[in-house]
Amino acid sequence: MRRIRQFEQRASELYKATEIPGFLHLSIGQEASAVGACWPLRESDGITSTHRGHGHVLAKGLDTASMMAELMGKDAGTCHGRGGSMHIADPGLGIYGANGIVGAGLPIAAGVATAAKLRAAGDVVVAFFGDGAVAQGMFHEAVNLAAVWDLPVVFLCENNHYSEFSPESEQHRAPLSTRAAGYGIGYAHVDGNDVLAVAGLMGDVVERIRHGGGPILVEAETYRWHGHYEGDPERYRSAEEVAEARRRDPLIVARGYLAGAGVDEESVDAVDEEIDREIEGAVAWARSLPEPDPATLHDFVSAPRRAVPEPGPLAPGGEIFRSMDAVRLALEHELTADPSVFVAGIDVGAGGNVFGLTRGLAQAFPGRVRDTPISESAILGAAVGAAMAGMKPVVEIMYMDFIGVCLDMLLNQAAKLRFMTGGRASMPLVVRTQFGAGRSSGSQHSQSLEAILAHIPGLTVVMPSNPADTYGLLRAAIQDPNPVVFIENRLQYGFKGPRPADDHLIPLGKAKVVREGTDVTLVSWSRMVQDCLAAAEQLAGEGVSTEVVDLRTIAPLDRETVLASLAKTNRLVIAHEAVRDFGVGAELAALAVDEGFWHLDAPVTRVAPPPVPAPYAPSLERVWLPSRDTIADTVRRIAAV
Repeated sequence: MRRIRQFEQRASELYKATEIPGFLHLSIGQEASAVGACWPLRESDGITSTHRGHGHVLAKGLDTASMMAELMGKDAGTCHGRGGSMHIADPGLGIYGANGIVGAGLPIAAGVATAAKLRAAGDVVVAFFGDGAVAQGMFHEAVNLAAVWDLPVVFLCENNHYSEFSPESEQHRAPLSTRAAGYGIGYAHVDGNDVLAVAGLMGDVVERIRHGGGPILVEAETYRWHGHYEGDPERYRSAEEVAEARRRDPLIVARGYLAGAGVDEESVDAVDEEIDREIEGAVAWARSLPEPDPATLHDFVSAPRRAVPEPGPLAPGGEIFRSMDAVRLALEHELTADPSVFVAGIDVGAGGNVFGLTRGLAQAFPGRVRDTPISESAILGAAVGAAMAGMKPVVEIMYMDFIGVCLDMLLNQAAKLRFMTGGRASMPLVVRTQFGAGRSSGSQHSQSLEAILAHIPGLTVVMPSNPADTYGLLRAAIQDPNPVVFIENRLQYGFKGPRPADDHLIPLGKAKVVREGTDVTLVSWSRMVQDCLAAAEQLAGEGVSTEVVDLRTIAPLDRETVLASLAKTNRLVIAHEAVRDFGVGAELAALAVDEGFWHLDAPVTRVAPPPVPAPYAPSLERVWLPSRDTIADTVRRIAAV
């Protein structure tokens, strides 16, 4: 507790002196809950933390020197200066990250606990959160998932009675004890300023969970002495209230216990002096270090992926299969080959997925094909946590439109954690989802949102156009060390094509010329590639030679293949199912200009829906969605320029 207190006090001073450049949220006054909660944990046990997480990670075993260097933005910091105060992590010590998003650590903790349960090693996870996080949907989704899956996790609320500037009374109407009962899990309350009380309770709780006791919610009442952040004017509470809280200083309470146990004051003072020297040494060391080299800006965004050769052409006359078969067979292959792979999602287990894609897998792989509640944030958060804990989760979001429900877990967690932790966090996960307009599914079940996802650094976005590519790309995605969003088109589930060999793999990030041509380059992806090929065949009879490029992977974009084709044809048409404005087609048009293709024989042209939500009525949807005829008309016009 003394180490945490002195670290935080020196951090406060360094922030005021501008030696710590970023946001700083301190846990002074909350040391006992951090230390007591981590006291019974072993190194293989896990914790997730909050934006006020220095105490938690120090209590779990992280060293003060690298942490101080991280706060000061130095390359030798815990996360190479990429994370700062709110994002410190070291999965090697069971520290799965402090987090700048309120409540985000809770579903991640459920994922770490899922990994622990699948490995059956008896490990336990403690998810720290503040009372303000109880208002977040992620809290409810994570606790419910942990209850349904009976996960080995302690949800530990450090109730300091303030949600940023708002008192607890203005934020909640139901106590945590009632909430725990509502989810069917246990509840315990403890004085969060009494380290022996916290450690005693947590010792019992952790031991019970190690032996299959299931999740529990623990509420540790405490108080933060400083404001929500350093520089907070604290107009929301009185000086008298803070002074009263200081009378229950966890360090004074602990000194009282030591005195009662016969420990002389000089021995306690000696500990304080030792810690003071340690922290001053950490500050001096951190000050002496360089900041990250600007040349390393791109480091840690993605893990290096192994080279996968482009497979040769499929043998003619072989077995024919469907895209839906390709999905199931790819999942079956990877589940068989790698015990760290598991599948989770809404009705993917007993129900076999809404389209029947995973039928039979739950029976073939007990415990590794898991049904979830309808909780997209919990599903994605569990994938993030499990991936950091060494598993390879493949989770399903039923419709691509529902990505918006859990976007934080993609945008701020899966895509960023490797970078923010300086490469410490591993993120081998796949998010399978599907889309498809043309069957009157309406505006909330038809959207093609790849441009949103491709705009997030750190995500790989894959959209196959045929059964063999679906199989080879999905297997490659599951084996990849990076977070991959794998987007299927549901109107292609019945699309048939030749079945490749079982070991068929397709490299991620590589486009393919699927039809050679000389007059116009036509770029597309997913189902619309088939419309492009049909249009190219029609145009060939008119003397127009169209080269069709299938991107296959949207991000990272294979610029080289597109530009090589454009250099040959000097004309570019892009066709996609997503709305035209601000889409991938616009990126490809910009690419042509950036690379010096200013004197093309014709304007770069996009064939795509107008910026209107997908209509329901068939008459409107037919006008809205491009077809092989509109593609052919556009290519014909561009070829004639």
